[in-house]
Amino acid sequence: MHVLKNQLKLNMKSTIIIAIALFAGSAAMAQKSCCEKTTATESFAMLTQDENFVNTHLAPIPFTLSNPIGKMVGFKTPDGKESYAYEIKAASPTNNYVFVIHEWWGLNDYIKQESEKISKTLGNVNVIALDLYDRRIADNRDSAAKYMQAVKAERAESIIKGAITMVGANANIATIGWCFGGGWSMQAALLAGKQAKACVIYYGTPEANVERIKTLNAPVSFVWPVQDQWINKEMVSTFENNMKAANKSFVVKPYDADHAFANPSNPKYSKTFADDAFKNATEFIATNFK
Repeated sequence: MHVLKNQLKLNMKSTIIIAIALFAGSAAMAQKSCCEKTTATESFAMLTQDENFVNTHLAPIPFTLSNPIGKMVGFKTPDGKESYAYEIKAASPTNNYVFVIHEWWGLNDYIKQESEKISKTLGNVNVIALDLYDRRIADNRDSAAKYMQAVKAERAESIIKGAITMVGANANIATIGWCFGGGWSMQAALLAGKQAKACVIYYGTPEANVERIKTLNAPVSFVWPVQDQWINKEMVSTFENNMKAANKSFVVKPYDADHAFANPSNPKYSKTFADDAFKNATEFIATNFK
């Protein structure tokens, strides 16, 4: 009987210890979950779960680029894989490069056309339109949402780093992107370090970590459609405060338009605002290349 009592006490003590350990483990997991911060690009990708956001992007008007002046090129990425980009080489040798990053449809002919327009407007620069979707192009909202959500930050960063390696250590790099690509435009500028000379963000999620922003070398031009429900006033105000806290140069260009107003594949495309935004963006890049 005495032995049985001791065994019961031992079992109860063990149960209590296990319960405490489980509770502590659960608390630690909960604390980790609460304290982990979602990155800017991850936050934007989460919008694919918002039906209103998805429905904002109307199916793109079919378009095929005729007589392309650039070509698709492949390059190695640090993760041991290969990536592809649409490259438009400068007429004469130059160290000035513009990295173009597509919006949520992928590297389609609209992005290639915009890249050619940038090349013609800026003159003697190299333009490289990166493909963060690894050769997938969406032609409907469901596939676009799927592709955008599937982008892993590690892979996207590896593609950008591969492109930086491809252009070389002496390259001056400007970045520009829309929507999904707007957020990645800023990430590309951060990854480019001292080689970054200008960064243009069209209605994308900017970096929110002030410590990371402090490492940014390039000034930023932020194109903001004030009717945008997601890239809203609160987000833009936070961006402005963070850039000021990091003592970085920036300008916000507001337009009385909605999300994706500069995308010619969008039936709600505003040519007037898009032309003005493009003029400001290319002048911003040209000035900072000087």
